[in-house]
Amino acid sequence: MADLFDTVIGADVAVTLGYKVDAPIIVAHGLASFSTHKDQPFRVSGVLEKTGTPVDRTVIVSMEAIEAIHVDWQGGAQVVGQSTPLEQLREMQLTPSAVTAALIGVKSPLQSFALQRAINEYPEEPLLAIFPGVALQELWGIVGLAETALLAVSVLVVLTALIGMMATIFSSLNERRREIAIFRAMGARPQFICGMLVFEAVVMASLGAVLGVIMLYAALSGAQSSIDSNFGIWLPIEAPNLRELAVLFIVVCAGAIVSLIPALRAYKLSVADGMIVHT
Repeated sequence: MADLFDTVIGADVAVTLGYKVDAPIIVAHGLASFSTHKDQPFRVSGVLEKTGTPVDRTVIVSMEAIEAIHVDWQGGAQVVGQSTPLEQLREMQLTPSAVTAALIGVKSPLQSFALQRAINEYPEEPLLAIFPGVALQELWGIVGLAETALLAVSVLVVLTALIGMMATIFSSLNERRREIAIFRAMGARPQFICGMLVFEAVVMASLGAVLGVIMLYAALSGAQSSIDSNFGIWLPIEAPNLRELAVLFIVVCAGAIVSLIPALRAYKLSVADGMIVHT
């Protein structure tokens, strides 16, 4: 950033608020209430590309700029009637007197733990070094319980669907006894009868898997922007990976295995029994 009052904004900020390069922007900050700095507007000097991280929702300014916008402030509020001109602010010495947080990178991961210990044991100042990855790992360890529960529910849903498909094929056998008997009477081999029912089950399972994938991508496409804007979570729309394709394949294979039970039942139906008309 060339000027003191230049800022770089994230992709979401630019899209949501309609900011472009060279557009003026008023910086505001706070928690319970926002403090605005209308008398010291910034200029958008750049827009970051979409990263799918919290950076997309940030407004990045220099530390000297933070000092500049608070020159006329005391006790969390602007001094009444006091407003330092921008040109005078640019000439001032605005080195921050304190830094509350910093993101530090190391060239070798092996140095991370030694650096953490050195920071935590620093005698001149009470400091705390935190590994973001470790903290996130602990968070996901807690969230993982809910993820496991959802996975168990998904497995139960698949099992219920397979049992329902098997029951549907079983219930259709009584309606198809004559059809199966005619096939047998015409010389159809037992493998043909079994294969016909298994093929029907595979087709149904495959269509269900394809329909599920289509509905998933349709839901992601419709909810992606809403979830991103409301919760700051970016859901990328990507092609299924090998693990997901393997799961779909296993589901289809499970449908074929389940269908073997009614298929064997159909094979055992005799030609004579199929030709009997029940009254």
